[in-house]
Amino acid sequence: MKPESPEDFQGLEAAAPLERAGGAPLWRQVEAALGAAIRSGDLKPGAQLPTEFALAARFAVNRHTIRRALAELEAASLIRVERGRGTFVHENVIDYQVSRRTRFSENLRRQNREPSGIILDSGERPAPHAVARALGLDDGEPTIWMRRLAHADGRPTNVAEHWFPLKRFAGFLDIYRQRRSITATYAYFGIFDYTRKSTRITARMPSLEEAELLKQPKNRPVLVTEAVNVDTEGQPIEYGATAFNGEVVQLVVNEEEAPAQSPSEAIDSRSQPSTP
Repeated sequence: MKPESPEDFQGLEAAAPLERAGGAPLWRQVEAALGAAIRSGDLKPGAQLPTEFALAARFAVNRHTIRRALAELEAASLIRVERGRGTFVHENVIDYQVSRRTRFSENLRRQNREPSGIILDSGERPAPHAVARALGLDDGEPTIWMRRLAHADGRPTNVAEHWFPLKRFAGFLDIYRQRRSITATYAYFGIFDYTRKSTRITARMPSLEEAELLKQPKNRPVLVTEAVNVDTEGQPIEYGATAFNGEVVQLVVNEEEAPAQSPSEAIDSRSQPSTP
């Protein structure tokens, strides 16, 4: 096996040798050393930790001791483990503002983060009862459905499902693929402003697929919002259900209303997802 280079231990130079006679358990000392390096900033947010093998060599302990220490750090939300990629220092949590004018891209850019997203699936679907009720439709009435995975600075933040009434938004998906923004797509249909009528916030355990998409542990809850957006006349235009990575995002309810977008601003916001 290739020997570890000095760069592999960058950020751990100040870690003191372990006390092996009468000290705390070795795994606890390793946890304390790594935790101190993270809290002091020696290990930066997003930095990848050395491998278990490298850490075991660095602290002169076995890999079981390293695994126990890492498990404790993960439980304390100081690190995250991505299957197939490695172990990383947690980035700062995103404060996601929930208000009358919730916009995904604006939320992130206010925090100097870069939003992006991809469509996982889409098409026309009959409205389930809850969706029909929220949109003022009959059960089974045609809707446009879209499921998306959104990112902040390249890291998954949420999986969202969106439903729109087909009778009002025929061709919505084609326009969305051109403009890559729900807000800009609404502008194409003459809707230059819209607000959040209601948001219901709950928590639950993720499905296996959600945990994999969000790159989060299966035993950590996701934060779920169920939201209804309306146009300026109060007519429902969208029902959305979003599962947020609870290790990355915390929801902040903001009762202050953000200023409305002008038509040109709505059309220009073409690059990213808009409204989880």
